[in-house]
Amino acid sequence: MTDNKALGARGEELAAQYLQATGWTIVGRNWRCRFGELDLIAQDSTVTAFVEVKTRRGLGFGRPEESVTFGKRRRIRQLALLWLHEQDGPYRQVRFDVISVLLLPGEQPVVEHLEAVF
Repeated sequence: MTDNKALGARGEELAAQYLQATGWTIVGRNWRCRFGELDLIAQDSTVTAFVEVKTRRGLGFGRPEESVTFGKRRRIRQLALLWLHEQDGPYRQVRFDVISVLLLPGEQPVVEHLEAVF
């Protein structure tokens, strides 16, 4: 596993732990199809959230969430439609979240959940 893949996997694990600790159920993780991948799919009693996780070791290139570009948002929406098409229900409100994970050397991870950001 490359260093960037390991960093991403660590961020996704921290994001999943955060969501579970705040009452969410993870119903999909690294869901893939030929068009791309959804990082996390989480549900509570009324909402299905498609969660893009962005992890960085520093702020030299900006905050992690700033790397979710227009094209990435469009692709996530398209993938979410494909995922929803595969489901039998129950149907819920859908939203798109970003979880930003900052792993600064020598410090505790900082996990920030940005809800309904696109």
